[in-house]
Amino acid sequence: MELAEAIARRRSIRLFTGEAIDTGLIDELVDAAISAPSSLNAQPWHFHVALGAAREAAGAAIAQSTRFLQEYADMLPPEMLDKAARFYADLGRAPVLIAVSVPEADDEVDRINVLVAAGAAIQNLMLRATDLGLGACCITVPRWVVDQVKSAMRVPEDRMIAGLVLVGKPAEEPVAAPRRRDVVTYIE
Repeated sequence: MELAEAIARRRSIRLFTGEAIDTGLIDELVDAAISAPSSLNAQPWHFHVALGAAREAAGAAIAQSTRFLQEYADMLPPEMLDKAARFYADLGRAPVLIAVSVPEADDEVDRINVLVAAGAAIQNLMLRATDLGLGACCITVPRWVVDQVKSAMRVPEDRMIAGLVLVGKPAEEPVAAPRRRDVVTYIE
């Protein structure tokens, strides 16, 4: 698949078949991720891959966040709230959960640098997943359960989770949402 096609076809998949993914494919995703740029080539990322029982434990920690979804009730329409609750209950049956961690940073510039690097790595991973016919979805760690998720994913105390990536064989083909075109300003 050409890069332009992978970019155009990539969607956030939130429903998976639940079928196991070969670890060789996961290795290919990580190889793509570690090719991302980082400030001063620091490569600050670490990939915590949860499969099987570890995936279930991490998913159970994340599922606890559904009890806090009421806090979103005033912001989301009811159908979106229901959809979010169903998704968080089992993470769309994704068989692979990857936590991307980076070092905690007190300095604002350092923090921005490691988070930008993690974002680039996650995008590479997701594009490679699309290229391999897999589905992926990047989510943030629900703040209410971050400590439980870090524990389940064995993320050291001195690191923060920049994002979680669900990976699996897609059981849906979402249609692309319209993209805004008013996002660029040319300056001469």
